[in-house]
Amino acid sequence: MTVQEIANRLVELCRSGDYQTCYKELYAENAWSIEPEGAPSPPVQGMEAFAAKGKAWNESIQEFHGSSVGDPIVSGNHFALPMSMNCTFKGAPGPTNFEELCVYEVQNGKIVKEQFFYQPAMDPTTA
Repeated sequence: MTVQEIANRLVELCRSGDYQTCYKELYAENAWSIEPEGAPSPPVQGMEAFAAKGKAWNESIQEFHGSSVGDPIVSGNHFALPMSMNCTFKGAPGPTNFEELCVYEVQNGKIVKEQFFYQPAMDPTTA
């Protein structure tokens, strides 16, 4: 798959909420995931660590209200996507709008790194 095809497929799967297929189909086994400084999750590597990170994220959410995924912008072996969601975190007084820019690096037909850019809340339970 080309970088554009990988980007398009990731958008398709994310829009349908099929995140497990994203990881199985598009990611290298030893891929990295990096959050911004100040985020509650440290960098992780590998599908086992991705699964644990996803589980922790899902467990922090009390109610999910909706999300959107923009169209990809491809440059060389990288692509970027804007994503947003609205959810209520456990212990938070109400819904939070969450917007981020997601940048992906592709090598040998697989995503080897994802990096997220957003303004981290001090604590999602107080956001």
